[in-house]
Amino acid sequence: MKPNYIHKTVSCNDMYGAANGLIQRLQAVQNPAARLVTRTQRRDHISPVLRQLHWLPVRQRVTFKLAVLVFKALRGLAPRYLADDCQLVTDAGRRHLLRSSESATCLLQRTNTRFGDRAF
Repeated sequence: MKPNYIHKTVSCNDMYGAANGLIQRLQAVQNPAARLVTRTQRRDHISPVLRQLHWLPVRQRVTFKLAVLVFKALRGLAPRYLADDCQLVTDAGRRHLLRSSESATCLLQRTNTRFGDRAF
């Protein structure tokens, strides 16, 4: 028997730049899950519970996962299609004489749509 819903796995890089409402809904799922695992009362603060479990809040987890993905892409540990989209400014031959050339700044590819701007 087939389920009557479509299940789509959402990765953290899909969530970067997502609306606050969606992030809050995901956080509203994570909080009771943390309380269930630790058997914490509903009236107790959730931050110490998340810290005890070593779980990041949803927004911070999205940022962390994206940072890890960029790190791996810059070090050659990510798939080639991701590494091609992630270039440092100094590797692209720009800003050799500026102080900003010493910092690790990535180039951003410009797009014509908001959906394209959210892509890796």
